[in-house]
Amino acid sequence: MTAPALLLLAHGTADADGRATWERLLASVRHALPAVTVGLAYADVVGPTLAEALSSLPGPVVVVPAFLASGYHVRVDVPEQLAATGRDDVVVAETFGPDPRLVGVLLDRLAEAGARPGDTVVLAAAGSRDPGAQDDLRTAAALLTARVGHEVPVGYIAGGEPRVASVVASAASRGPRVVAATWLLAPGAFHRWLADAGAAVVAEPLGDHPDVVAVVLARYEAGVSAGAAAGVGA
Repeated sequence: MTAPALLLLAHGTADADGRATWERLLASVRHALPAVTVGLAYADVVGPTLAEALSSLPGPVVVVPAFLASGYHVRVDVPEQLAATGRDDVVVAETFGPDPRLVGVLLDRLAEAGARPGDTVVLAAAGSRDPGAQDDLRTAAALLTARVGHEVPVGYIAGGEPRVASVVASAASRGPRVVAATWLLAPGAFHRWLADAGAAVVAEPLGDHPDVVAVVLARYEAGVSAGAAAGVGA
């Protein structure tokens, strides 16, 4: 029996570095799953859209939403777009975050950027007004808090309050340096804006780190199991 296809669904970006990051992640997933058809679609900004990508993938398909929280796109856009296709052989897996493996990636990215023991860490996230997404972010911050040994405050880059710059300024009283852990998957405008937030170190996004690939595989495998249990594509 042919394994279900995997469709990685990213937010979408017009940023060249961001697109390159998604392409590298796609290549890594394909390398890890040589017997599986693996594709990439975008929920917004650029194509291919979910419907366009699914049109070239015979079922069954597991869609893996590459989002760090279950916000509007995941809860509303994806189900609506999927319903519009009329497909009944597609399973939508869980989102990426918050996952403890990704918190490990945050620490790796901080170390690569030059963070040191004793630095005060803040978590920089895109931000969302969606309650579910905010809950996921608080969980990620709690996981990071447990790893670094001090409470990690959250700052928003674009949506919501408090903004990263304000959080960095407040955290400066805790120690000599404040460093920003970047809760983003790929580079783009949001990551560039962090350069002006006042942190001594700004980590790179999670990107195509091996543990990000591992999360993709785990979500896919869980989606395959869920689909089999529900008889999707049978």
